[in-house]
Amino acid sequence: MFKVKVFGKKVLAVTLATVMLTATGCGANNTKTTSEGGNKDAGAKTTEAATPDSGKKDTAMTTISVYRDCFNVGVPDTKEVQAVQDAINAYIGDKINVQIKLNDISNSEYKDKANLALANGEINLLWTANWIETIRTDDLVKQNAVYDITQKLPNYDIYKAMPDWVWKSSAFNGKNYFIPCYKESAEGYNLMFRKDLVDKYKWDLSTVKSLKDIEPMLKDCKTEGLKYPYLTQKTSMFFRYYLNKFDFFSQDSFIAVDKDKDAVVDTLSTPEYKEFSSLMGDWASKGYISEDDLTKTTTDTTTQTKDWGISWWTDVPNNDEANTRYKQDVEMVKITDNWKQSNTTLGSCYTIASTCTDEQVDACLKFLGLLYTDKSLADLYTFGIEGTDYTREDGKVKKSDAGLYNHSAWESTSITNLSLEAGEPDNKVELYTTFNDSSKDSIANGFRFDKSKVDAKYAACQQVFNEFGFALENGGYKPGDVDKAITDYQKALDNAGYQDVLKDAQQQYETWKSIR
Repeated sequence: MFKVKVFGKKVLAVTLATVMLTATGCGANNTKTTSEGGNKDAGAKTTEAATPDSGKKDTAMTTISVYRDCFNVGVPDTKEVQAVQDAINAYIGDKINVQIKLNDISNSEYKDKANLALANGEINLLWTANWIETIRTDDLVKQNAVYDITQKLPNYDIYKAMPDWVWKSSAFNGKNYFIPCYKESAEGYNLMFRKDLVDKYKWDLSTVKSLKDIEPMLKDCKTEGLKYPYLTQKTSMFFRYYLNKFDFFSQDSFIAVDKDKDAVVDTLSTPEYKEFSSLMGDWASKGYISEDDLTKTTTDTTTQTKDWGISWWTDVPNNDEANTRYKQDVEMVKITDNWKQSNTTLGSCYTIASTCTDEQVDACLKFLGLLYTDKSLADLYTFGIEGTDYTREDGKVKKSDAGLYNHSAWESTSITNLSLEAGEPDNKVELYTTFNDSSKDSIANGFRFDKSKVDAKYAACQQVFNEFGFALENGGYKPGDVDKAITDYQKALDNAGYQDVLKDAQQQYETWKSIR
Protein backbone atom coordinates (compact mmCIF):
# COMPACT_ATOMS: atom_id res chain seq x y z
CA MET A 1 0.00 0.00 0.00
CA PHE A 2 1.31 3.41 -0.90
CA LYS A 3 2.51 5.76 1.82
CA VAL A 4 1.24 9.22 2.63
CA LYS A 5 2.32 12.22 4.66
CA VAL A 6 0.33 14.63 6.75
CA PHE A 7 0.74 18.32 6.11
CA GLY A 8 -1.42 21.21 7.22
CA LYS A 9 -4.83 22.42 6.05
CA LYS A 10 -6.11 23.40 4.34
CA VAL A 11 -10.89 15.65 -33.58
CA LEU A 12 -9.39 17.86 -35.09
CA ALA A 13 -11.75 17.96 -38.20
CA VAL A 14 -10.39 16.00 -41.14
CA THR A 15 -10.79 18.84 -43.62
CA LEU A 16 -9.07 21.34 -41.39
CA ALA A 17 -6.33 18.86 -40.64
CA THR A 18 -5.69 18.47 -44.36
CA VAL A 19 -5.55 22.23 -44.83
CA MET A 20 -3.23 22.62 -41.86
CA LEU A 21 -0.87 19.96 -43.11
CA THR A 22 -0.69 21.78 -46.45
CA ALA A 23 -0.17 25.13 -44.80
CA THR A 24 2.59 23.81 -42.61
CA GLY A 25 4.29 21.48 -45.04
CA CYS A 26 7.69 22.94 -44.20
CA GLY A 27 7.51 20.96 -40.95
CA ALA A 28 8.55 21.61 -37.42
CA ASN A 29 12.28 21.48 -38.07
CA ASN A 30 12.39 24.95 -39.54
CA THR A 31 15.56 26.21 -41.16
CA LYS A 32 14.08 29.20 -43.02
CA THR A 33 16.18 32.35 -42.89
CA THR A 34 13.96 34.56 -45.03
CA SER A 35 10.25 35.13 -45.41
CA GLU A 36 10.15 32.85 -48.44
CA GLY A 37 7.65 30.09 -47.74
CA GLY A 38 6.35 31.89 -44.68
CA ASN A 39 3.09 33.77 -44.18
CA LYS A 40 3.38 37.43 -45.18
CA ASP A 41 0.03 38.49 -43.78
CA ALA A 42 0.18 37.03 -40.30
CA GLY A 43 2.95 39.32 -39.16
CA ALA A 44 3.78 42.44 -41.12
CA LYS A 45 7.57 42.49 -41.43
CA THR A 46 8.54 46.13 -41.82
CA THR A 47 12.33 45.70 -42.05
CA GLU A 48 14.96 43.19 -41.10
CA ALA A 49 14.33 41.71 -37.70
CA ALA A 50 16.20 42.93 -34.67
CA THR A 51 18.77 40.63 -33.16
CA PRO A 52 17.83 38.42 -30.20
CA ASP A 53 17.95 39.82 -26.68
CA SER A 54 21.50 41.03 -27.11
CA GLY A 55 21.23 44.60 -25.95
CA LYS A 56 21.98 45.95 -29.46
CA LYS A 57 19.62 48.74 -30.40
CA ASP A 58 17.90 48.27 -33.74
CA THR A 59 15.26 50.31 -35.49
CA ALA A 60 13.61 47.25 -37.05
CA MET A 61 9.97 46.63 -36.14
CA THR A 62 8.13 43.32 -36.58
CA THR A 63 4.41 42.83 -36.04
CA ILE A 64 3.09 39.48 -34.86
CA SER A 65 -0.44 38.12 -34.67
CA VAL A 66 -1.30 36.79 -31.20
CA TYR A 67 -4.31 34.53 -30.59
CA ARG A 68 -5.55 33.89 -27.07
CA ASP A 69 -8.57 32.21 -25.49
CA CYS A 70 -10.85 34.43 -23.41
CA PHE A 71 -12.17 32.41 -20.47
CA ASN A 72 -13.40 35.20 -18.19
CA VAL A 73 -15.46 37.31 -20.62
CA GLY A 74 -18.27 35.75 -22.63
CA VAL A 75 -17.93 38.13 -25.56
CA PRO A 76 -14.69 40.14 -25.61
CA ASP A 77 -15.14 43.89 -25.99
CA THR A 78 -13.38 44.72 -29.26
CA LYS A 79 -12.81 48.38 -28.36
CA GLU A 80 -11.19 47.49 -25.06
CA VAL A 81 -9.08 44.76 -26.65
CA GLN A 82 -7.90 47.38 -29.15
CA ALA A 83 -7.13 49.77 -26.31
CA VAL A 84 -5.10 47.10 -24.52
CA GLN A 85 -3.30 46.23 -27.75
CA ASP A 86 -2.44 49.90 -28.34
CA ALA A 87 -1.19 50.29 -24.77
CA ILE A 88 0.96 47.17 -25.09
CA ASN A 89 2.45 48.35 -28.37
CA ALA A 90 3.22 51.78 -26.97
CA TYR A 91 5.00 50.13 -24.06
CA ILE A 92 7.03 47.47 -25.90
CA GLY A 93 7.84 49.20 -29.18
CA ASP A 94 11.14 50.85 -28.28
CA LYS A 95 12.08 48.03 -25.91
CA ILE A 96 12.06 45.05 -28.26
CA ASN A 97 11.04 46.51 -31.66
CA VAL A 98 7.94 44.33 -31.74
CA GLN A 99 4.26 45.17 -32.18
CA ILE A 100 1.36 42.77 -31.67
CA LYS A 101 -2.05 42.29 -33.24
CA LEU A 102 -4.08 40.99 -30.31
CA ASN A 103 -6.90 38.56 -31.10
CA ASP A 104 -8.97 37.94 -27.97
CA ILE A 105 -11.53 35.24 -28.80
CA SER A 106 -14.39 33.93 -26.68
CA ASN A 107 -13.84 30.48 -25.22
CA SER A 108 -16.84 28.99 -27.03
CA GLU A 109 -15.36 29.94 -30.41
CA TYR A 110 -11.65 29.78 -29.74
CA LYS A 111 -10.70 26.26 -30.74
CA ASP A 112 -12.50 26.46 -34.10
CA LYS A 113 -11.41 29.99 -34.98
CA ALA A 114 -7.83 29.43 -33.89
CA ASN A 115 -7.65 26.14 -35.78
CA LEU A 116 -8.91 27.75 -39.00
CA ALA A 117 -6.65 30.78 -38.61
CA LEU A 118 -3.66 28.52 -38.00
CA ALA A 119 -4.49 26.49 -41.11
CA ASN A 120 -4.76 29.72 -43.10
CA GLY A 121 -1.40 30.98 -41.87
CA GLU A 122 -2.92 33.91 -39.96
CA ILE A 123 -1.29 33.17 -36.60
CA ASN A 124 2.23 33.73 -35.34
CA LEU A 125 1.84 33.20 -31.60
CA LEU A 126 -0.90 30.92 -30.29
CA TRP A 127 -2.14 30.05 -26.81
CA THR A 128 -3.04 26.37 -26.46
CA ALA A 129 -3.03 23.45 -24.01
CA ASN A 130 -2.77 19.67 -23.91
CA TRP A 131 -6.51 19.36 -23.29
CA ILE A 132 -8.13 21.77 -25.76
CA GLU A 133 -9.81 20.06 -28.72
CA THR A 134 -8.59 20.53 -32.32
CA ILE A 135 -5.45 22.48 -31.36
CA ARG A 136 -4.08 20.46 -28.46
CA THR A 137 -0.33 20.30 -28.14
CA ASP A 138 0.07 16.69 -29.28
CA ASP A 139 -2.05 17.27 -32.40
CA LEU A 140 -0.08 20.35 -33.40
CA VAL A 141 3.25 18.54 -33.15
CA LYS A 142 2.00 15.55 -35.14
CA GLN A 143 0.81 17.89 -37.91
CA ASN A 144 4.09 19.84 -38.05
CA ALA A 145 2.04 22.95 -37.32
CA VAL A 146 4.40 24.38 -34.71
CA TYR A 147 7.95 25.70 -34.84
CA ASP A 148 10.89 23.84 -33.33
CA ILE A 149 12.46 26.51 -31.12
CA THR A 150 14.97 24.22 -29.39
CA GLN A 151 18.09 25.86 -30.81
CA LYS A 152 16.76 29.40 -30.55
CA LEU A 153 15.50 29.31 -26.96
CA PRO A 154 18.82 29.77 -25.11
CA ASN A 155 19.37 33.07 -26.94
CA TYR A 156 16.29 34.73 -25.45
CA ASP A 157 15.23 36.02 -22.06
CA ILE A 158 12.25 33.65 -21.98
CA TYR A 159 14.63 30.72 -21.58
CA LYS A 160 15.94 31.91 -18.23
CA ALA A 161 12.54 33.17 -17.06
CA MET A 162 11.60 29.64 -15.96
CA PRO A 163 13.52 26.76 -14.34
CA ASP A 164 15.41 24.36 -16.61
CA TRP A 165 13.12 21.46 -15.73
CA VAL A 166 10.18 23.27 -17.36
CA TRP A 167 11.80 22.92 -20.76
CA LYS A 168 12.54 19.24 -20.16
CA SER A 169 9.00 18.46 -19.05
CA SER A 170 7.40 20.30 -21.96
CA ALA A 171 9.67 18.84 -24.67
CA PHE A 172 8.62 16.34 -27.34
CA ASN A 173 11.36 13.79 -27.96
CA GLY A 174 13.92 16.28 -26.78
CA LYS A 175 12.59 19.15 -28.89
CA ASN A 176 10.87 22.30 -27.64
CA TYR A 177 7.77 23.54 -29.42
CA PHE A 178 5.91 25.12 -26.50
CA ILE A 179 6.44 27.87 -23.94
CA PRO A 180 4.49 26.94 -20.79
CA CYS A 181 2.69 29.48 -18.65
CA TYR A 182 4.60 29.11 -15.39
CA LYS A 183 2.20 28.08 -12.64
CA GLU A 184 1.82 24.92 -10.58
CA SER A 185 3.65 22.40 -12.73
CA ALA A 186 3.38 19.13 -10.85
CA GLU A 187 0.64 16.61 -10.07
CA GLY A 188 -0.24 15.14 -6.71
CA TYR A 189 -3.29 14.24 -4.62
CA ASN A 190 -4.59 14.57 -1.07
CA LEU A 191 -7.29 13.04 1.06
CA MET A 192 -9.68 15.74 2.22
CA PHE A 193 -11.57 15.62 5.54
CA ARG A 194 -14.37 17.85 6.78
CA LYS A 195 -12.85 19.70 9.72
CA ASP A 196 -16.02 19.66 11.81
CA LEU A 197 -15.93 15.85 11.71
CA VAL A 198 -12.22 15.79 12.51
CA ASP A 199 -12.97 17.86 15.61
CA LYS A 200 -16.12 15.99 16.60
CA TYR A 201 -14.61 12.51 16.39
CA LYS A 202 -11.09 13.61 17.33
CA TRP A 203 -9.59 11.95 14.28
CA ASP A 204 -5.81 11.81 14.49
CA LEU A 205 -4.82 12.42 10.88
CA SER A 206 -1.20 11.60 11.68
CA THR A 207 -2.25 7.94 11.84
CA VAL A 208 -3.22 7.97 8.17
CA LYS A 209 -0.26 6.31 6.48
CA SER A 210 -2.19 4.56 3.69
CA LEU A 211 -5.60 4.76 2.07
CA LYS A 212 -6.86 1.82 4.12
CA ASP A 213 -6.10 3.72 7.33
CA ILE A 214 -9.19 5.91 6.94
CA GLU A 215 -11.58 2.97 7.45
CA PRO A 216 -12.26 3.75 11.14
CA MET A 217 -13.11 7.30 10.10
CA LEU A 218 -15.40 6.05 7.35
CA LYS A 219 -17.19 3.96 9.96
CA ASP A 220 -17.73 7.14 11.99
CA CYS A 221 -19.09 8.85 8.89
CA LYS A 222 -21.58 6.05 8.36
CA THR A 223 -22.60 6.23 12.02
CA GLU A 224 -23.07 9.96 11.48
CA GLY A 225 -25.66 9.05 8.86
CA LEU A 226 -23.78 10.63 5.98
CA LYS A 227 -24.96 9.74 2.50
CA TYR A 228 -21.39 9.72 1.19
CA PRO A 229 -18.86 8.62 3.84
CA TYR A 230 -16.24 8.47 1.09
CA LEU A 231 -17.11 10.66 -1.89
CA THR A 232 -15.28 9.66 -5.08
CA GLN A 233 -16.76 12.66 -6.89
CA LYS A 234 -17.73 10.17 -9.65
CA THR A 235 -14.03 9.89 -10.48
CA SER A 236 -11.74 6.95 -11.18
CA MET A 237 -8.84 7.34 -8.80
CA PHE A 238 -6.34 4.56 -9.56
CA PHE A 239 -4.26 6.71 -11.89
CA ARG A 240 -4.30 9.44 -9.27
CA TYR A 241 -3.73 7.60 -6.00
CA TYR A 242 -0.94 5.43 -7.43
CA LEU A 243 1.25 8.16 -8.87
CA ASN A 244 4.13 7.18 -6.60
CA LYS A 245 4.29 3.77 -8.28
CA PHE A 246 3.31 4.57 -11.86
CA ASP A 247 3.59 7.35 -14.43
CA PHE A 248 0.24 7.33 -16.22
CA PHE A 249 1.59 9.09 -19.30
CA SER A 250 -1.69 8.79 -21.22
CA GLN A 251 -3.90 9.79 -18.26
CA ASP A 252 -5.61 6.40 -18.41
CA SER A 253 -5.39 3.77 -15.71
CA PHE A 254 -4.87 0.73 -17.95
CA ILE A 255 -1.34 1.58 -19.13
CA ALA A 256 1.59 3.25 -17.41
CA VAL A 257 5.31 3.30 -16.78
CA ASP A 258 6.26 1.29 -13.71
CA LYS A 259 8.74 3.65 -12.07
CA ASP A 260 10.67 0.85 -10.38
CA LYS A 261 11.00 -1.20 -13.57
CA ASP A 262 11.42 1.83 -15.87
CA ALA A 263 9.15 0.08 -18.37
CA VAL A 264 5.66 0.41 -19.81
CA VAL A 265 3.37 -2.16 -18.20
CA ASP A 266 -0.18 -3.47 -18.26
CA THR A 267 -1.41 -2.08 -14.95
CA LEU A 268 -4.34 -4.48 -14.77
CA SER A 269 -1.92 -7.33 -14.19
CA THR A 270 -0.28 -5.60 -11.22
CA PRO A 271 -1.07 -6.34 -7.57
CA GLU A 272 -1.73 -2.63 -7.05
CA TYR A 273 -4.74 -2.64 -9.37
CA LYS A 274 -6.27 -5.64 -7.64
CA GLU A 275 -5.52 -4.06 -4.25
CA PHE A 276 -7.28 -0.82 -5.13
CA SER A 277 -10.29 -2.40 -6.85
CA SER A 278 -10.77 -4.81 -3.95
CA LEU A 279 -10.60 -1.99 -1.42
CA MET A 280 -13.19 0.05 -3.31
CA GLY A 281 -15.46 -2.99 -3.54
CA ASP A 282 -15.07 -3.62 0.17
CA TRP A 283 -15.91 -0.03 1.04
CA ALA A 284 -18.99 -0.10 -1.17
CA SER A 285 -20.20 -3.32 0.44
CA LYS A 286 -19.86 -1.64 3.84
CA GLY A 287 -21.84 1.39 2.72
CA TYR A 288 -18.87 3.74 2.61
CA ILE A 289 -19.19 4.41 -1.14
CA SER A 290 -22.59 5.33 -2.55
CA GLU A 291 -24.07 3.96 -5.74
CA ASP A 292 -24.59 7.61 -6.72
CA ASP A 293 -20.89 7.89 -7.51
CA LEU A 294 -20.99 4.67 -9.52
CA THR A 295 -23.96 5.92 -11.54
CA LYS A 296 -22.45 9.43 -11.76
CA THR A 297 -25.45 11.09 -10.17
CA THR A 298 -23.46 13.04 -7.61
CA THR A 299 -22.90 16.64 -8.66
CA ASP A 300 -19.99 19.05 -8.75
CA THR A 301 -21.52 20.88 -5.79
CA THR A 302 -21.95 17.83 -3.54
CA THR A 303 -18.67 18.80 -1.86
CA GLN A 304 -20.32 22.05 -0.75
CA THR A 305 -22.85 20.11 1.33
CA LYS A 306 -22.66 18.26 4.64
CA ASP A 307 -23.50 14.95 2.95
CA TRP A 308 -19.92 13.67 2.74
CA GLY A 309 -17.12 12.99 5.16
CA ILE A 310 -13.91 12.23 3.28
CA SER A 311 -13.02 12.90 -0.35
CA TRP A 312 -10.01 13.81 -2.51
CA TRP A 313 -8.35 17.00 -3.64
CA THR A 314 -5.73 17.80 -6.25
CA ASP A 315 -2.76 19.23 -4.40
CA VAL A 316 -2.03 22.88 -5.22
CA PRO A 317 0.37 25.47 -3.81
CA ASN A 318 -2.39 27.03 -1.68
CA ASN A 319 -4.66 24.24 -0.44
CA ASP A 320 -6.66 26.67 1.67
CA GLU A 321 -8.51 27.42 -1.58
CA ALA A 322 -10.58 24.31 -0.81
CA ASN A 323 -12.20 26.01 2.18
CA THR A 324 -13.58 28.72 -0.08
CA ARG A 325 -14.51 26.43 -2.95
CA TYR A 326 -16.38 23.97 -0.74
CA LYS A 327 -17.83 26.60 1.61
CA GLN A 328 -16.56 24.81 4.72
CA ASP A 329 -13.27 24.17 6.46
CA VAL A 330 -11.39 21.03 5.48
CA GLU A 331 -8.12 19.39 6.44
CA MET A 332 -5.75 17.54 4.14
CA VAL A 333 -3.45 14.52 4.19
CA LYS A 334 -1.01 13.87 1.37
CA ILE A 335 -1.84 10.62 -0.44
CA THR A 336 0.87 10.95 -3.11
CA ASP A 337 4.01 12.95 -3.64
CA ASN A 338 3.89 15.72 -6.21
CA TRP A 339 5.38 14.70 -9.54
CA LYS A 340 6.72 16.59 -12.52
CA GLN A 341 5.41 14.67 -15.52
CA SER A 342 5.08 15.16 -19.27
CA ASN A 343 1.53 16.48 -18.99
CA THR A 344 1.95 18.78 -16.01
CA THR A 345 3.62 21.71 -17.78
CA LEU A 346 1.39 21.90 -20.85
CA GLY A 347 -1.98 22.63 -19.26
CA SER A 348 -1.48 26.19 -20.53
CA CYS A 349 1.18 27.29 -22.98
CA TYR A 350 2.14 29.27 -26.06
CA THR A 351 3.46 28.02 -29.39
CA ILE A 352 4.80 29.60 -32.56
CA ALA A 353 3.32 28.60 -35.93
CA SER A 354 5.64 26.68 -38.22
CA THR A 355 4.70 29.05 -41.07
CA CYS A 356 6.52 31.90 -39.33
CA THR A 357 9.59 33.53 -40.83
CA ASP A 358 12.75 33.79 -38.75
CA GLU A 359 11.93 37.44 -38.08
CA GLN A 360 8.50 36.53 -36.75
CA VAL A 361 9.90 33.73 -34.58
CA ASP A 362 12.44 36.16 -33.14
CA ALA A 363 9.69 38.68 -32.45
CA CYS A 364 7.50 36.08 -30.72
CA LEU A 365 10.33 34.97 -28.44
CA LYS A 366 11.30 38.55 -27.61
CA PHE A 367 7.68 39.39 -26.78
CA LEU A 368 7.36 36.35 -24.52
CA GLY A 369 10.68 37.14 -22.87
CA LEU A 370 9.41 40.58 -21.91
CA LEU A 371 5.97 39.24 -20.95
CA TYR A 372 7.54 36.82 -18.48
CA THR A 373 10.02 39.29 -16.95
CA ASP A 374 8.39 42.73 -17.04
CA LYS A 375 5.58 43.11 -14.50
CA SER A 376 4.07 46.18 -16.17
CA LEU A 377 3.60 44.29 -19.44
CA ALA A 378 2.39 41.17 -17.63
CA ASP A 379 -0.24 43.17 -15.73
CA LEU A 380 -1.36 44.97 -18.88
CA TYR A 381 -1.61 41.76 -20.92
CA THR A 382 -3.44 39.90 -18.13
CA PHE A 383 -5.61 42.46 -16.37
CA GLY A 384 -5.96 45.23 -18.95
CA ILE A 385 -5.84 48.96 -18.31
CA GLU A 386 -5.71 50.21 -14.74
CA GLY A 387 -8.66 52.43 -13.90
CA THR A 388 -10.84 50.82 -16.56
CA ASP A 389 -10.42 47.07 -16.24
CA TYR A 390 -9.13 47.02 -12.68
CA THR A 391 -8.15 49.12 -9.71
CA ARG A 392 -5.70 48.49 -6.90
CA GLU A 393 -6.38 47.96 -3.23
CA ASP A 394 -3.31 47.87 -1.02
CA GLY A 395 -1.28 47.23 -4.13
CA LYS A 396 -3.35 44.24 -5.22
CA VAL A 397 -5.47 44.01 -8.36
CA LYS A 398 -9.24 44.26 -8.01
CA LYS A 399 -10.94 43.50 -11.30
CA SER A 400 -13.68 45.81 -12.54
CA ASP A 401 -17.30 44.69 -12.54
CA ALA A 402 -17.54 45.94 -16.13
CA GLY A 403 -15.50 42.96 -17.29
CA LEU A 404 -14.39 44.49 -20.57
CA TYR A 405 -10.95 42.86 -20.55
CA ASN A 406 -10.19 40.09 -18.09
CA HIS A 407 -7.67 37.26 -18.10
CA SER A 408 -6.13 35.05 -15.41
CA ALA A 409 -2.55 34.32 -14.44
CA TRP A 410 -2.70 30.63 -15.36
CA GLU A 411 -3.33 31.39 -19.06
CA SER A 412 -1.26 34.52 -19.43
CA THR A 413 2.32 34.50 -18.17
CA SER A 414 4.47 33.49 -15.21
CA ILE A 415 2.91 33.79 -11.76
CA THR A 416 6.28 35.06 -10.50
CA ASN A 417 5.98 38.19 -12.67
CA LEU A 418 2.41 39.32 -12.03
CA SER A 419 0.73 41.53 -9.47
CA LEU A 420 -1.30 39.71 -6.85
CA GLU A 421 -5.08 39.84 -7.01
CA ALA A 422 -7.21 40.85 -4.05
CA GLY A 423 -7.66 37.86 -1.77
CA GLU A 424 -4.49 36.10 -2.84
CA PRO A 425 -1.92 35.39 -0.13
CA ASP A 426 1.04 37.73 0.08
CA ASN A 427 3.37 34.74 -0.19
CA LYS A 428 1.72 33.31 -3.34
CA VAL A 429 4.93 33.34 -5.37
CA GLU A 430 6.81 31.60 -2.58
CA LEU A 431 4.05 28.99 -2.29
CA TYR A 432 4.21 28.22 -6.01
CA THR A 433 8.00 28.19 -6.12
CA THR A 434 8.19 25.83 -3.15
CA PHE A 435 5.48 23.60 -4.62
CA ASN A 436 7.28 23.24 -7.95
CA ASP A 437 10.83 23.04 -6.66
CA SER A 438 9.98 20.42 -4.04
CA SER A 439 8.17 18.17 -6.53
CA LYS A 440 9.78 14.97 -7.72
CA ASP A 441 10.87 14.32 -11.29
CA SER A 442 9.14 11.27 -12.77
CA ILE A 443 11.44 8.82 -14.50
CA ALA A 444 9.18 9.12 -17.57
CA ASN A 445 9.06 12.92 -17.54
CA GLY A 446 9.26 14.05 -21.16
CA PHE A 447 7.95 10.82 -22.71
CA ARG A 448 4.94 11.26 -24.98
CA PHE A 449 3.06 8.35 -26.49
CA ASP A 450 2.27 8.92 -30.17
CA LYS A 451 -0.97 6.97 -30.65
CA SER A 452 -1.28 7.67 -34.39
CA LYS A 453 -0.59 4.03 -35.37
CA VAL A 454 -3.11 2.67 -32.88
CA ASP A 455 -5.61 5.52 -32.56
CA ALA A 456 -8.72 3.45 -33.25
CA LYS A 457 -7.61 0.63 -30.96
CA TYR A 458 -6.74 3.05 -28.18
CA ALA A 459 -10.16 4.69 -28.44
CA ALA A 460 -11.74 1.23 -28.27
CA CYS A 461 -9.76 0.50 -25.10
CA GLN A 462 -11.07 3.69 -23.53
CA GLN A 463 -14.61 2.51 -24.24
CA VAL A 464 -13.82 -0.80 -22.55
CA PHE A 465 -12.59 1.14 -19.53
CA ASN A 466 -15.95 2.93 -19.40
CA GLU A 467 -17.63 -0.47 -19.24
CA PHE A 468 -15.36 -2.20 -16.72
CA GLY A 469 -12.67 0.06 -15.28
CA PHE A 470 -14.86 2.84 -13.96
CA ALA A 471 -17.01 0.38 -12.04
CA LEU A 472 -14.00 -1.47 -10.62
CA GLU A 473 -12.53 1.80 -9.36
CA ASN A 474 -15.79 3.04 -7.85
CA GLY A 475 -16.85 -0.01 -5.86
CA GLY A 476 -18.99 -1.59 -8.54
CA TYR A 477 -17.86 -5.14 -7.75
CA LYS A 478 -17.87 -7.01 -4.47
CA PRO A 479 -14.39 -8.03 -3.26
CA GLY A 480 -15.05 -11.67 -4.16
CA ASP A 481 -15.97 -10.71 -7.71
CA VAL A 482 -13.00 -8.44 -8.40
CA ASP A 483 -10.67 -11.13 -9.78
CA LYS A 484 -13.22 -12.26 -12.38
CA ALA A 485 -14.10 -8.67 -13.24
CA ILE A 486 -10.43 -7.83 -13.89
CA THR A 487 -10.08 -10.98 -16.02
CA ASP A 488 -13.17 -10.01 -18.04
CA TYR A 489 -11.86 -6.45 -18.30
CA GLN A 490 -8.49 -7.65 -19.60
CA LYS A 491 -10.15 -9.97 -22.12
CA ALA A 492 -12.34 -7.13 -23.42
CA LEU A 493 -9.29 -4.87 -23.72
CA ASP A 494 -7.39 -7.52 -25.66
CA ASN A 495 -10.36 -7.93 -28.01
CA ALA A 496 -10.23 -4.16 -28.56
CA GLY A 497 -6.57 -4.32 -29.57
CA TYR A 498 -4.90 -3.56 -26.26
CA GLN A 499 -1.85 -5.76 -26.84
CA ASP A 500 -1.01 -3.78 -29.98
CA VAL A 501 -1.37 -0.55 -28.01
CA LEU A 502 0.84 -1.88 -25.24
CA LYS A 503 3.53 -3.12 -27.65
CA ASP A 504 3.62 0.22 -29.49
CA ALA A 505 3.91 2.17 -26.25
CA GLN A 506 6.66 -0.13 -24.99
CA GLN A 507 8.67 0.25 -28.20
CA GLN A 508 8.31 4.03 -28.14
CA TYR A 509 9.34 4.23 -24.52
CA GLU A 510 12.48 2.15 -25.06
CA THR A 511 13.41 4.39 -28.00
CA TRP A 512 12.79 7.51 -25.93
CA LYS A 513 14.97 6.21 -23.10
CA SER A 514 17.99 6.42 -25.42
CA ILE A 515 17.65 10.23 -25.52
CA ARG A 516 16.27 10.77 -22.02
